[in-house]
Amino acid sequence: MTKPSVPITERRYILPFILVTSLFFLWAFGVNLNDILIPHLKKGFHLSDFRSSLIQTAFFGGYFLAALPAGWLMEKIGYKRGILVGLLTCATGSLLFIPAASVRLYGFFLFALFVMACGQGVLEVAANPYVTILGPPESSERRLNFAQSFNSVGAVVTPIFGAAFILSGVEYSRTQLAGMTPAQLQAYEIAEANTVKGPYLVIAALFLAVAALIFFSQLPEVREEGDAEPIPNAAEGLRGLWPYKHLLKGVLAQFFYVGAQVGVASFVIRFAQYSMPGLPEKQAANYLKLHLLGFMIGRFAGSAMMKRIPASRMLSLFGMSALLCLTVVLLGTGVAPMWALVLLGFFHSIMFPTIFALSLKHLGPHTKLGSSLLVMSIIGGAVFPALMGYISDVSTIRNAFWVPFFCHLYVLYFAARGYRPALDLPQQAEMRSIPVEN
Repeated sequence: MTKPSVPITERRYILPFILVTSLFFLWAFGVNLNDILIPHLKKGFHLSDFRSSLIQTAFFGGYFLAALPAGWLMEKIGYKRGILVGLLTCATGSLLFIPAASVRLYGFFLFALFVMACGQGVLEVAANPYVTILGPPESSERRLNFAQSFNSVGAVVTPIFGAAFILSGVEYSRTQLAGMTPAQLQAYEIAEANTVKGPYLVIAALFLAVAALIFFSQLPEVREEGDAEPIPNAAEGLRGLWPYKHLLKGVLAQFFYVGAQVGVASFVIRFAQYSMPGLPEKQAANYLKLHLLGFMIGRFAGSAMMKRIPASRMLSLFGMSALLCLTVVLLGTGVAPMWALVLLGFFHSIMFPTIFALSLKHLGPHTKLGSSLLVMSIIGGAVFPALMGYISDVSTIRNAFWVPFFCHLYVLYFAARGYRPALDLPQQAEMRSIPVEN
């Protein structure tokens, strides 16, 4: 069964769509550099797998705490000003990496990541629902997948950038480290910490440049048809979401998906070195690059296929394929598990935007708050990588991949049944875009 093809967006929305899509590319640097930072700071600070996974806990904890205030912020100041707040917060977090590297405190790095993530949480709350309404409702899932495709382009560029400028390629065994004098050890740790300064300074400059472009542009603002009354307060708004069971199931599906996706990407390099003992970190990072390349290809391919295949069916197909890949990772032998892990990136590709768009269907004036809850569910990226790190420390890195396996079981349920809205939903006004004055 196919569905009729509809335009991805309307001509009048092309420029706003391009500007907002640039945000998806930009915040990939913040998210995906974590997969380089984990092995880099693990080496530089002599961390366990569990302690190194706290990078993801700090980052996605920032998303979680910023999401709900971001939704209320959008209600007060609109999308454009909200996007500017997010970009400036991201730039601030990026700049904090410079003093963090100078004082060489792991906690300071975590704080810088937390601030950066708060800004990206605001951007996620704004950009994801904003893209869904910049065109026909029938193509909202496809439009969001297309915009998110440029996030995956950033995800492919990021490990290349990170491996070249952050990973030094200098690795010492525990015996070699123990044989160093205090001065030699300190010089090594300083050199490793300083490699992050340049890359995060460049990232801060990019956030500021995009903020300038957004500031001087005209973006359409979202209003309810007929100028519906705003939601009076937070408690009333949250109660108003209760009838939308498909949204609540979507929040849980996003929680499990993000936890699985972030956990897998966080330990691709570790799994490569576990599977091939003695493999240098820069060569192990090549498998992460391939994993993320598959992620990018899947986003563009999935967006194209959604012209003909319903989004929920695509999500089911990719969900079953992800479970098959994880089964090979857990039970396979030889090189098969490593390549199954690489292929898993392709099947992860469409999940986040498709879950997001399906969950926001029929929310009307509750869309901003619903978007906040979906972004809060990104806290899964803080929980499950830490759990995987703990399992790896007490068992093996292979056994840690049971965590994303069980996460994907719920994602598959949402794709098959959980996404369906209830038949007795409240009647909501249609969403439309109107120009906003600068």
